[in-house]
Amino acid sequence: MNYEESLEFIESTYKFGEKIGLENITLLLKELGDPHKKLKYVHVAGTNGKGSTCTMLSKVLLESGYKVGLYTSPYLERFNERIQVNNVPIPDDDLAKVTTEVAETIDRVFTKGMQYPSEFEVITAIAFKYYADIKCDIVVLEVGMGGRCDATNVIETNEAAVICSLSFDHQQYLGDTIEQIAFEKCGIIKENDDVSFYALNPESTRQVALDKAATNGSRIHFCDPDDIEMVSTGIDGQVLRYKRADSVLGLTEFNLALLGKHQMYNCLNVLTALEILKKKGWNITPQSIMKGLDTVKFTGRFEILHKNPVIVIDGGHNIEGITSFTTNVKLYFGDQKVNLFYGMLRDKQVDESLDLLTSIAKKIYTLTPQEEARAVPAPEMAKHIREKYGIEATPLESFSEIDKYIDFSAKDEIYAFTGSLYMIGAARTELTELINRNK
Repeated sequence: MNYEESLEFIESTYKFGEKIGLENITLLLKELGDPHKKLKYVHVAGTNGKGSTCTMLSKVLLESGYKVGLYTSPYLERFNERIQVNNVPIPDDDLAKVTTEVAETIDRVFTKGMQYPSEFEVITAIAFKYYADIKCDIVVLEVGMGGRCDATNVIETNEAAVICSLSFDHQQYLGDTIEQIAFEKCGIIKENDDVSFYALNPESTRQVALDKAATNGSRIHFCDPDDIEMVSTGIDGQVLRYKRADSVLGLTEFNLALLGKHQMYNCLNVLTALEILKKKGWNITPQSIMKGLDTVKFTGRFEILHKNPVIVIDGGHNIEGITSFTTNVKLYFGDQKVNLFYGMLRDKQVDESLDLLTSIAKKIYTLTPQEEARAVPAPEMAKHIREKYGIEATPLESFSEIDKYIDFSAKDEIYAFTGSLYMIGAARTELTELINRNK
């Protein structure tokens, strides 16, 4: 199986297994030699902020001298981004090799009448096998959806668990109340675990975490929003001050390359997880933290691709993400209106998002995310915006049309892309090529 064939195999599994629970992934990993049991983890769940939290953690651990696996989803531009070691996506040949092993195991084990593994279970098995084969010191492991029944929750112990920002998403699977959603996310908490819990989560979700901890002798470390403050910020990054009185990290003022007030609180979650790891003997120094956070990059999350004119992209794929995006536009650009490029999936809060986005946009261009079965088509979205909000909206037939609407000679313009990650990835590829042509 070559690289292209391995991707075809992975994508083909989408139409097979959909069984909820850990039975399939447990069986598959057992036949692969239980690679997940040979690794150590920081397990990360939540509704928003998982990706940036995982990226910050992995970068600091890398700067601390460890071989670090990073498992995230979805990818933006290339599948290999989902499985990384030391911030390098899995090479094509390695992906093909491990996928072949996993596919052969599935053919041998999952006989007629047995439930076939889902696409996410297959990818998770590939990741565990790869990380074990190259002997990662630690893996920063992002939950796919929920937590309790997620395939990543097959792991038995954590060095630390992290619960990120909690809000409404995937209610058809996770529940209709924030407490039900928190219950599913807190399902990653293991026996005798130490858990960092996001500072701004609703008060009721804290009790859910405490109740879970009480059942298995775990400890919840609630982040305190007063322990961090923004000293200064600009489109090149922000300066933050860490004020936790009992910290063992030896950190005070530092630079964070990621933009936005929400990233300040994601960073606080990261620092709390690092406090846990440091106390468990991991060699984390102030220098490794400062270097890691100052140089961290997270593609597609309020990412400035070009400064003059400004081109910014952000995968604000749900209402909390869109809220952070609009807040950050106002923070960094004041009252200046933007040229907005937008596309969203139909099962997200489209109108609630547009209520916010139309307050910062002077023109809107709509794109169809590359998940067409779930996407709102660009013409339908543009028509809806014109009729409901009275704002000029132009549908684009393809991502290649973007270059018609970006004027590199207009230095005072802002071109902002937000919405579904299935849109942002394709837009980023197109924009990167466009920017290179205009250098």
